Amino acid sequence: MKKLKGLRVAALVADGFEQVELTVPLKKLKREGAEVTIVSLHKGKIRGVNLMYPGKKVPVDATLTEVKAADFDAVLIPGGFVNPDILRQSALARDFVQDADALDLPMAVICHGPWVLASAGLVEGRKLTSWPGIKDDLKNADAEWVDEPVVRDRNWVSSRGPHDLPAFLTGMVELFAEKMPEVELRASQQREVEPPRRRWPKLLAGSLATVALGVGARRLAALR
Repeated sequence: MKKLKGLRVAALVADGFEQVELTVPLKKLKREGAEVTIVSLHKGKIRGVNLMYPGKKVPVDATLTEVKAADFDAVLIPGGFVNPDILRQSALARDFVQDADALDLPMAVICHGPWVLASAGLVEGRKLTSWPGIKDDLKNADAEWVDEPVVRDRNWVSSRGPHDLPAFLTGMVELFAEKMPEVELRASQQREVEPPRRRWPKLLAGSLATVALGVGARRLAALR
C-alpha cells in the first residue's frame, strides 16, 4: 500500500542544492505514490552539489511564477550551502513558503533549508533543527533550535543534514501522510463531478443491429 498516493509535493529548489537531500527524498516520495514537482526560480535545469563539488543537473517542472502554494499538498526544501541562500533572497520564494504555512501545508526541511523559513519570518517560536552552521541565525530569528536527528513541530519536520536522512525520510512520510484524508476526499469529489461515460455508441450499435436483423427477416419471409 502506497502511503502518499496522489499527494502533490512541491520541491522548492534552486541551483546549489545538496544533491542527496533532493534525490533521496524524491525517490522515497515517488515510491510512496506522491506526485513531486520541482519548483524553482527559472526554467531549464538546476545544478546540485556534493558538498563543494558540482553535482548532477535536475530539470525544473515549474517556476514560482507559474504555480502557487495552494496547488500542492506538501512542501520539501532541501539544503546545501547555496540553494537556500538563493531562495531566501527571492520574494517569490518567501511568499510561497509563507502561503504554504498559512495553508498549514506540511513542510519538510533539512540542513540549510530553514534559512528560507527564517527569511520568510516564520520561525519565531517554532522548534526545529538544521545544519549547526545556521543555528545562530535561527536562534537570532527567535526559533527554538535543538540538536536532534529529526524534529517535529506542528506542520514542520526538520533534520540537520545528510547523515540524518534515514530519520528525515521517516519523519517526512509520517508528516505528509497526515494530509492523505484531504487528498482522498479531493479524489472522491473529482470522481463525483466527472460526467458519466457516454454509452450511446454501444446502444446505437445494438439498435442498428436489431433493425438490420428485422430487415433481413422480412426479406427472407418475402422470398419464401
